[in-house]
Amino acid sequence: MSRKDLSQDQHDQLAKLADLPDDQIDTFDIPEAPVENWAHARRGDLYRPLKQPVTIRLDADVLAWFREHVEKDGGYQTEINRVLRRYVTEQERRRS
Repeated sequence: MSRKDLSQDQHDQLAKLADLPDDQIDTFDIPEAPVENWAHARRGDLYRPLKQPVTIRLDADVLAWFREHVEKDGGYQTEINRVLRRYVTEQERRRS
Protein backbone atom coordinates (compact mmCIF):
# COMPACT_ATOMS: atom_id res chain seq x y z
CA MET A 1 0.00 0.00 0.00
CA SER A 2 1.43 3.39 -0.96
CA ARG A 3 0.62 6.80 0.47
CA LYS A 4 -1.62 7.61 -2.48
CA ASP A 5 -3.79 4.57 -1.60
CA LEU A 6 -4.65 6.07 1.80
CA SER A 7 -7.93 7.80 2.53
CA GLN A 8 -8.06 11.45 3.55
CA ASP A 9 -8.81 10.36 7.13
CA GLN A 10 -5.69 8.17 7.15
CA HIS A 11 -3.61 11.06 5.79
CA ASP A 12 -4.96 13.28 8.57
CA GLN A 13 -4.10 10.68 11.21
CA LEU A 14 -0.56 10.37 9.84
CA ALA A 15 -0.15 14.15 9.88
CA LYS A 16 -1.23 14.28 13.55
CA LEU A 17 1.21 11.52 14.43
CA ALA A 18 4.05 13.26 12.61
CA ASP A 19 3.41 16.40 14.67
CA LEU A 20 3.58 14.57 18.02
CA PRO A 21 6.75 15.07 20.09
CA ASP A 22 8.67 11.81 20.55
CA ASP A 23 8.02 11.71 24.29
CA GLN A 24 4.25 11.61 23.66
CA ILE A 25 4.35 8.59 21.37
CA ASP A 26 3.18 5.45 23.16
CA THR A 27 5.61 2.63 22.32
CA PHE A 28 4.62 0.39 25.24
CA ASP A 29 3.28 -2.40 23.03
CA ILE A 30 6.34 -2.52 20.74
CA PRO A 31 8.65 -5.36 21.80
CA GLU A 32 12.35 -4.64 22.08
CA ALA A 33 14.55 -6.31 19.49
CA PRO A 34 16.79 -8.84 21.23
CA VAL A 35 20.52 -8.19 20.85
CA GLU A 36 21.03 -11.52 19.09
CA ASN A 37 18.81 -10.30 16.23
CA TRP A 38 21.56 -7.85 15.34
CA ALA A 39 24.41 -10.36 15.45
CA HIS A 40 24.56 -10.70 11.66
CA ALA A 41 23.49 -7.16 10.81
CA ARG A 42 25.54 -5.23 8.30
CA ARG A 43 26.01 -1.53 8.01
CA GLY A 44 23.83 -0.13 5.29
CA ASP A 45 24.98 1.61 2.17
CA LEU A 46 24.03 4.96 3.68
CA TYR A 47 26.33 4.71 6.70
CA ARG A 48 30.03 5.11 6.14
CA PRO A 49 32.15 5.35 9.27
CA LEU A 50 34.95 7.86 9.22
CA LYS A 51 38.15 6.09 8.24
CA GLN A 52 41.52 7.25 9.46
CA PRO A 53 44.68 6.16 7.70
CA VAL A 54 47.29 4.78 10.09
CA THR A 55 50.57 2.96 9.91
CA ILE A 56 50.55 -0.20 11.97
CA ARG A 57 53.14 -2.91 12.33
CA LEU A 58 51.71 -6.43 12.30
CA ASP A 59 53.42 -9.77 12.56
CA ALA A 60 54.15 -11.04 9.06
CA ASP A 61 52.30 -14.33 9.59
CA VAL A 62 49.17 -12.53 10.84
CA LEU A 63 49.16 -10.22 7.85
CA ALA A 64 49.76 -13.14 5.49
CA TRP A 65 46.84 -15.04 7.02
CA PHE A 66 44.44 -12.14 6.43
CA ARG A 67 45.66 -11.67 2.89
CA GLU A 68 45.20 -15.38 2.12
CA HIS A 69 41.83 -15.83 3.83
CA VAL A 70 39.98 -12.72 2.75
CA GLU A 71 36.91 -13.21 0.58
CA LYS A 72 37.11 -12.08 -3.04
CA ASP A 73 34.79 -9.06 -2.61
CA GLY A 74 36.58 -7.48 0.35
CA GLY A 75 40.12 -6.45 1.11
CA TYR A 76 42.29 -7.76 3.89
CA GLN A 77 42.32 -4.32 5.57
CA THR A 78 38.52 -4.37 5.68
CA GLU A 79 38.62 -7.81 7.25
CA ILE A 80 41.16 -6.72 9.86
CA ASN A 81 38.91 -3.74 10.68
CA ARG A 82 35.88 -6.04 10.97
CA VAL A 83 37.73 -8.35 13.39
CA LEU A 84 38.92 -5.42 15.49
CA ARG A 85 35.42 -3.91 15.57
CA ARG A 86 33.96 -7.23 16.76
CA TYR A 87 36.60 -7.37 19.51
CA VAL A 88 35.88 -3.80 20.62
CA THR A 89 32.12 -4.45 20.63
CA GLU A 90 32.60 -7.59 22.71
CA GLN A 91 34.81 -5.75 25.22
CA GLU A 92 32.27 -2.94 25.56
CA ARG A 93 29.48 -5.46 26.07
CA ARG A 94 31.44 -7.19 28.84
CA ARG A 95 31.99 -3.87 30.63
CA SER A 96 28.29 -3.06 30.75
